[in-house]
Amino acid sequence: MFTSKANKIFQEVIEKYHVINTVDQPFSNPYAQETNLIEHLLYSKCWIDTVQWHYEDIIRDPQIDPVAALALKRQIDASNQDRTDMVEYIDSYFLEQYKDVTPKADATINTESPAWGVDRLSILALKIYHMNEEATRTDATEAHREACQKKLDILLEQRVDLSTAIDTLLEDISNGDKYMKVYKQMKMYNDDELNPVLRSQK
Repeated sequence: MFTSKANKIFQEVIEKYHVINTVDQPFSNPYAQETNLIEHLLYSKCWIDTVQWHYEDIIRDPQIDPVAALALKRQIDASNQDRTDMVEYIDSYFLEQYKDVTPKADATINTESPAWGVDRLSILALKIYHMNEEATRTDATEAHREACQKKLDILLEQRVDLSTAIDTLLEDISNGDKYMKVYKQMKMYNDDELNPVLRSQK
């Protein structure tokens, strides 16, 4: 199943990040784009999500320097754009995979594309990793660990359900029971022409 591969790669990424555990560490993708395209995309996608997860932790420090916070906000904005771009690359991969499938006359479209499901799966992997850390923290109270374990159990169940849903969607697309479209996000706030504040600075 596709999600078995995805979940394995996401775990690999998150563990690799936490060896050094800094947002400015160098990035290296072990999967060659030319020979392992989807693995390459999945690894890059989860790395972006993992770094951004930790950006979001840092910017919530109540003692953060305002200048540093603004710089970090710019990094988060750029990361969000990279995340969206990567989702579209993954959907383009799926479009290529299923380009020869003719949808059935009664085929329906899903509420989200496969890659946006993958996006949720990547974030879920991060939630599971960090909730597991909290559930096993030796310096936390027993009540804290128990509460976090209950949340972890729900997250693990959610991963099974989401993985099943994504695999089912891909199977439905391959069988012609569903079809997919990719709507570019068309974000406006990063565009010099579409954001009125940026446009006024030109």
